[in-house]
Amino acid sequence: MDRTQDPCTDFYTYANGAWRAANPIPPSMDRWSRRWQAGETNTERLKDLLEEISKRTDWPTGGVEQLVGDFYASCMDEVRIEQAGLTPLQPLLSQIDAIASAADLQRVIRRLQDVDVSVPFAVGARPDQHLPTRTIADIGASGLGLPDRDYYFKTEERFVATRKEYRAHMARMFALAGAVDSAETVFAFEKRLAEASLDNVALRDPKATDHLMGFDELQKLAPHFDWAGYIAQAHLSRQTLNVEEPKFLQAVDRELAQTSLADWRSYLKWQLLASAAPELSKAFVEESFAFNRKYLAGIAEMKPRWKRCAETADRLLGEALGRKYVERYFPPAAKARVQALVRNELTALRQIILALPWMGPKTKEQALVKLATFNPKVGYPDKWKDYSKVEIRRDAYWLNVVAASEFNVNEARATVGKPTDRGRWGMTPSTSNAYYNPLLNEIVFPAGILQPPAFDIDATDAVNYGAIGVVIGHEISHGFDDQGAQYDAQGRLENWWAPEDLAAFQGRAECVVRQFDGYFIEPGLHHNGKLVLGESIADFAGARIAFLAFQKALEDAPEAKRDGFTPEQQFFIAWGQFRGDATRIETQRKMVQGDPHPVAKYRVLGPLSNLPAFQQAFACQPAAAMVRPVGARCEVW
Repeated sequence: MDRTQDPCTDFYTYANGAWRAANPIPPSMDRWSRRWQAGETNTERLKDLLEEISKRTDWPTGGVEQLVGDFYASCMDEVRIEQAGLTPLQPLLSQIDAIASAADLQRVIRRLQDVDVSVPFAVGARPDQHLPTRTIADIGASGLGLPDRDYYFKTEERFVATRKEYRAHMARMFALAGAVDSAETVFAFEKRLAEASLDNVALRDPKATDHLMGFDELQKLAPHFDWAGYIAQAHLSRQTLNVEEPKFLQAVDRELAQTSLADWRSYLKWQLLASAAPELSKAFVEESFAFNRKYLAGIAEMKPRWKRCAETADRLLGEALGRKYVERYFPPAAKARVQALVRNELTALRQIILALPWMGPKTKEQALVKLATFNPKVGYPDKWKDYSKVEIRRDAYWLNVVAASEFNVNEARATVGKPTDRGRWGMTPSTSNAYYNPLLNEIVFPAGILQPPAFDIDATDAVNYGAIGVVIGHEISHGFDDQGAQYDAQGRLENWWAPEDLAAFQGRAECVVRQFDGYFIEPGLHHNGKLVLGESIADFAGARIAFLAFQKALEDAPEAKRDGFTPEQQFFIAWGQFRGDATRIETQRKMVQGDPHPVAKYRVLGPLSNLPAFQQAFACQPAAAMVRPVGARCEVW
């Protein structure tokens, strides 16, 4: 803590400023806090597990230990990877170079998608937004090399400079590959796709990406693509599916009809190189890092090899590695304690809903029905994925990446056309994060985030409710933010609001938009309130829900002052310390453009300045910076 600061003036600095000053952002990170430090500690734990497992070479083939141990060993074999250079990629590059007909082009697109190179569109699996008990195929926009569509068009100098650097990066990557393809050709191709793509704010509206159609309609929408061949190779049925952005798919169809095969070859070659570069030899890894991490995010140096290998193992074989992680680092008692916190916070939100002055009884009834159907998942899946048929070798890293990628693609495709499996997880057990899925009305907290400083089984309620408790409240609140509130208790994209209550809700949400429009990261550059609306509503409500649950816990088990701070003050300090990231300015600029999360400073200052309980805890005067005037105070939930 920086006790020279006034908590009522700048709580972000007061709660965590001294820690940030003593712990600058490491050269390999784009942001840093006790929370991000804990995430890196998780990776160190994965390393310890992987190094321990990979020392043995006699594990049973197809077992968890053989898979993750040999994968990690192959990734750490830098000598072999350097000797191979671009050779591992040659079979796919040769297929691209051999494209001589429309049929060849279709076959290569299918092959790239098989190995999770999603160009020029992405095909995934998700519950039907209107009948979530079934899983359908979902076709989304993809195939851009810049962070989002606006990077291709915005006229501010930083976007102009980024486009120039991107083209130079492409040219350098082509040169490394010994290719003579034109970066300008590829950029023009991507720009045409970007023009047909929705922007980040539009993508936040579930209705904007809700376009159910049958196979015949899909064929009419993009007649130059061989959908029958794609569906057959992917083992999908010709049933109803969702096309997120029909305009984008029509743009892809125009490219198929009008763009030369030579330009298609260049585009596909670039997309493959960009996707594969982090897993190739040093020159490709460094070039990829130089643009995507150093230029765009301001990161000074790459993470060490072992850390990148551990992260890749987690990304591609996450539930295999996760089984070993939870065995060692997440005891059953921790799971039980977090489950109790979740139950208490669901009860707290129920009390809040019942007391809302702006919501009518019929809408309240529906809100409570939805709240009652929440499905909390804590720690790890009840049923683990079976990776036993994935062929992993100690001497072929790129082939391992391909094998694991194919497994993940096929495993997801296999869910299409079947009843939705509510036991599936969207994050690996060691992930230091959490999420809400509106289609399943579930809140998910992997074991990786249930570690200090977010959660400690030996910590007081003040600390646990103030840190992980606000995260729990945040994820619960996503069921009732501007997006989640559009889904009903069954996860259907259906309106359950009375018109006057919906209007009141939207008016309160506009208050949040205005508040965050006023938060600048540097002169002339402020947040987009509409972009961060959902996360900000969830932050506001999360803090309120967690504090109410904490107050109830204090009634049952009173806590004393610690280090001169009341339990209520400890609660807010815990949140300020968990959320108090320092963030590189380059990363902040990137976030303001495309991240639905505000930068950490305003995730601390914004919600707490609306919360009367914070004002009371620190005896802040009405005119203090951390107290928004009553007329400007935002309160959604």
